[in-house]
Amino acid sequence: MNLKKSIEEFIEEVSSSAPTPGGGSVSAFCAALGVSLALMVCNLTIGKKKYQEHEQEILDIKQKLELAKNKFFELYDLDSEAFNKVMDAVKLPKETEEEKIKRTEAIEAATIEASEVPIQVISSINEIIDIVARLNDIGNQNSLSDTGVALQLLKTSSEGAMLNVMINTKSLNDKDRARNLVLTAAEKLEAIELKTNSTLELIKRKLEL
Repeated sequence: MNLKKSIEEFIEEVSSSAPTPGGGSVSAFCAALGVSLALMVCNLTIGKKKYQEHEQEILDIKQKLELAKNKFFELYDLDSEAFNKVMDAVKLPKETEEEKIKRTEAIEAATIEASEVPIQVISSINEIIDIVARLNDIGNQNSLSDTGVALQLLKTSSEGAMLNVMINTKSLNDKDRARNLVLTAAEKLEAIELKTNSTLELIKRKLEL
């Protein structure tokens, strides 16, 4: 992802008629935003006397989140690259029987790759969702709403990634492979939703008048 682009340039790129960056890349970017908010909560907690007993845990969480943020930027690019590979495969010649077979195989392989990238987004969110939720307990309580928004963004990102898994696997010829990919993603998505929903409910209770 070109981080030197302005937000305005990024939005214009997404809203253009170009197929990439599309929903898969935006889902990865959404995850990066969620992680960034969680990092802000960490930074607003570190050095505060009130949270000194949890300082080392917060530092550990921050380190893991920094790695996750970079991973989501990488997945942003990989999603667009995977889609472009599918498009390249579709454009392969199909005049002879041999060309048709090669083209079909190329499309299948590229589509599997395009399915696996959003699964990586979901998997990466699943790996960090517990430590983001942990900020509800040990993070700066003046930033509870930020922790909540971070969780909501990560949940939305994972649900968006799931839609991309579904649309890609739908066109696979290998239906067993398609089902396995969907089930793998769905299992991780369920874990994410359970964690985010329960933690968001706790945050809302804390924020009630």
